Amino acid sequence: MDLRKIKKLIDLLEESNLAEIEIKEGEESVRLARVPQGAIVAAAPQVMHAPMHHAPAAPMPPHSLTEAAAGGHAKPHGDLPEGEIARAPMVGTFYASPAPDKPPFVTVGQAVKAGDTLGIIEAMKMFNPIEADVSGTVLKILVESGQPVEFDQPLFVIG
Repeated sequence: MDLRKIKKLIDLLEESNLAEIEIKEGEESVRLARVPQGAIVAAAPQVMHAPMHHAPAAPMPPHSLTEAAAGGHAKPHGDLPEGEIARAPMVGTFYASPAPDKPPFVTVGQAVKAGDTLGIIEAMKMFNPIEADVSGTVLKILVESGQPVEFDQPLFVIG
């Protein structure tokens, strides 16, 4: 794909309120996604996971239009401890460990530093690390390994 076309796609993404855009031309494809400010982008190691069979996850309640228009998030869940909530930056499948036979990246009660990997999300055969935005202690893990996650879904509480 021509570099000029890619630059035009970047400009289009910046000028719109889209979070992500993907264009395919024949066998070539380009996917561009906005990265939340302060987020660090890093290439994730290619990790193979054995298929896991889990009961389907309960659907997340949708955010109301007024919350979306106000730019806010849904009200904090009453059962969540106070702290910084790490959210899913994309739709995909969450994995708590780099491989099924490896220990999880983090556990409840573990101290983490900003930039530490909390888990990974597989999206379109790419494994994307989910990194801590703040230093603190993992107070709660809100998803199970192998569970599908939605964009902006709460994943961890760090206090």
